[in-house]
This record gives sequence, structure tokens and C-alpha cells, in this order.
Amino acid sequence: MSKKIRTEAVDYLFKAILSLKSKEECYIFFEDICTINELLSLSQRFEVAKMLREQKTYLEIADKTGASTATISRVNRSLNYGNDGYDMVFERLSQEENGQEENK
Repeated sequence: MSKKIRTEAVDYLFKAILSLKSKEECYIFFEDICTINELLSLSQRFEVAKMLREQKTYLEIADKTGASTATISRVNRSLNYGNDGYDMVFERLSQEENGQEENK
């Protein structure tokens, strides 16, 4: 991980995020800490990453998400050469979804 972002302030922010207990609490906190555009940009990047993992084309992704090819390329670079953060989260979400389906 880049040492540039490892600061006391970022640690404290992550601690705050980890204290959230529900999706509703996330909405409340993130609407206060982010602008609407910042939050929409984050969610757009996450959707782009999901679609890239599903082998969607840049054109399909741009059409569905409204993301620029520069954003899609940046997310793709993170998926391929980043810290595997997207993969970690997608794997956990998949396990969670599969666990819920088994419990139905």
C-alpha cells in the first residue's frame, strides 16, 4: 500500500467507517462526509470494476454507467496491477450472497 495515504487521519477515517453497523448508517455517514458527486463517483468506479470482472466491453460499461473511457481504464489498471482490494471485496460479497442463497 502506498505510504502516502497511511496517515493517522486516514486510519481514524477507516476506524469510523468500520464502526458503521448498517447500510442506513453508511448512507447517513457518507452523505455527511462526501459530496453527492464524490459518492456517485465512488459507486460508479465500483460498478465499473464489477462489469470489468464480468468481461463487459468498455462500450457496454460506458453506456450503462456513464463512465468515461479514462475512468474505465483507471479502474481496469487497478484491477490488474493494484492491491487486489476490489478482488477481496468482490469475493466477500460473493460469499455473502451465496451464503444467503443457501439459507433461503
